[in-house]
Amino acid sequence: MRIYHGSNMMVDAPKTDFGRKNLDFGCGFYVTKLENQASKWAFAVAERKGPNSPAFLNEYEFDYEAAVSQFHILHFESYNLDWLEYVVACRRGESVWKDYDMIEGGIANDNVIDTVEDYENGRITAEQALDQLRFKKPNHQICITNQYVINLCLQFVKHRVLEEKV
Repeated sequence: MRIYHGSNMMVDAPKTDFGRKNLDFGCGFYVTKLENQASKWAFAVAERKGPNSPAFLNEYEFDYEAAVSQFHILHFESYNLDWLEYVVACRRGESVWKDYDMIEGGIANDNVIDTVEDYENGRITAEQALDQLRFKKPNHQICITNQYVINLCLQFVKHRVLEEKV
């Protein structure tokens, strides 16, 4: 499976313990099978780093079947209650991600973040949040939390500098 990682640098040797904490699926190396989505991440990261920071799209070949057969994987098919509670727990800094080697599912992006935050802050109930989320089509992300998954299943293919925003 071809997967992508957007960054402000080439990432030919990914690490699971590098980067921000309290993200959707906890601490880990984030990738997606959606090239356009990774490109948008690259521009967002580059913008945060400064006006002259480049945007890189890193490509990898991922032996998904080997990962699924050898490691403890959590997969969310949709924006459901399990996904919502998991994302909120991770964003609060709870280490629920440590139970898994890899987590896959939708992103709490601009399309759904207001709903997630309203639920997290008690402004709406889980039922109300799920009612709003059921109309949203999930994007895709994989958070690899175990370095052995990267070492055994992920192969860097190439990188390219992105020239214009997507």
